[in-house]
Amino acid sequence: MDKDGEGAPARRPALSTACVALAAALLTGCASYSPLPLTAAAQLAPAVDQLAHDQPLPAGPLSVEQVTALAVQNNPDLRAVRAQHGVAQAQLIQAGVLPNPQLSFAILPLLAGVGTTTAWNAALSFDIHALLTYRTRKEAAQKTVQQVDADILWREWQVAGQARLLAVDLIEGQHSLTLLTQARDLLAQRGQRLETAVAAGNLTLTDTAPYLATQQATQVQLDDLQRRLLTERHQLNALLGLAPEVVVPLADTVDLPPLDPAAIERDLPNLAQRRPDLVALQLGYAAEDAKLRTALLSQFPNLTMGASGGSDNANVRNGGPTASLGLPIFDRNQGGIAIERATRVQLHEEYAARLTAAVGDVRARLKEIAVTQAQLEQTRADLPVAERRAAQAEAAMRTRNIDQRTYVDLVNARLTRAAQAITLEQTLLEQQVAIATVVGAGLPSVQPLSQETPR
Repeated sequence: MDKDGEGAPARRPALSTACVALAAALLTGCASYSPLPLTAAAQLAPAVDQLAHDQPLPAGPLSVEQVTALAVQNNPDLRAVRAQHGVAQAQLIQAGVLPNPQLSFAILPLLAGVGTTTAWNAALSFDIHALLTYRTRKEAAQKTVQQVDADILWREWQVAGQARLLAVDLIEGQHSLTLLTQARDLLAQRGQRLETAVAAGNLTLTDTAPYLATQQATQVQLDDLQRRLLTERHQLNALLGLAPEVVVPLADTVDLPPLDPAAIERDLPNLAQRRPDLVALQLGYAAEDAKLRTALLSQFPNLTMGASGGSDNANVRNGGPTASLGLPIFDRNQGGIAIERATRVQLHEEYAARLTAAVGDVRARLKEIAVTQAQLEQTRADLPVAERRAAQAEAAMRTRNIDQRTYVDLVNARLTRAAQAITLEQTLLEQQVAIATVVGAGLPSVQPLSQETPR
């Protein structure tokens, strides 16, 4: 009796120490909270040199490819999209975590009757069913992470294409602006001479009407072009995360990745392995296929195994293994399987439709580029003739060997042909930007994203 009384105090501190150590271990593995306040002000860069960049920025104007690189690095929407990777990665971690064993314990003090001790019972169990679906759930989560990365890369391709297109339009638009300004100045100088001639009585208003109409139409075109260029500059600034009033200096010429229509046509059968959106659909389909296999495994009865033991109020103790098996009488996961099957069929058809549209789009753009290229070459060939006739008309006008209407028509024909050449050149460059975006010319490769993730 004394021996038990002396040993009990020694065991209690040891038990308390073990409990404290267990509690400390559990708390150490717990995540903690840290605040993440929202941004109070818009984060617009006040200057181009304040943008994030991998390579040193030139002191002078930026090329199209330099603007493209800045857009991919600094676009605000892309920064938000890239955060999706963290969410998918967290879901992958969660998919790899097995459920915790379940521990239950009860103490039943004696309230009445012939018993002599406090009854207790304890049980430890684990859901075996979670092990059956572990691999397929993990596979689905891995494919989802890869799908998110492919979607992010596709968004980067889109932003790069938008930046290229805006830079091309601004550079070519500046060329058109220069031409229209020269035409307006030339017509303004000629208009002053006509006003002098009308004041002197040498010309009538009827004689000057065609010229004044051409001058007014040129001014309207110039005003429209200036407004369009201002809008495009604001769009480019928004794409770069710049303040609207910042002027991005651009080079005078367009530098685009070389376009080889024959190579594009030859590589068209491999488009599904290069385009991030198509790769993302493939990965999404693979993830859904894994979810379907998970649903099929879930139709098997839930099995929980463990061990339990206890003592009643008469101090009779017992213990042994336990098992719990669900009876699949009503719910055999019919609904879940049907949903996953239908979703897989939907994704299958979406991928087929996207692939068909992508291939058709590339072929159509190649045809459009060929037609535009032929028209541009013809316009450039006709331009010297229009310039020569306009120069002859200018000389004839000085010697009064041509009437005012004919002179205006010939000068206007030269300006129209020159403007048409610039418009066709801009259209051709826009088509090249578009097809480079859909086939990934000069853009990051998607190949690493389509590789199988080791399990």
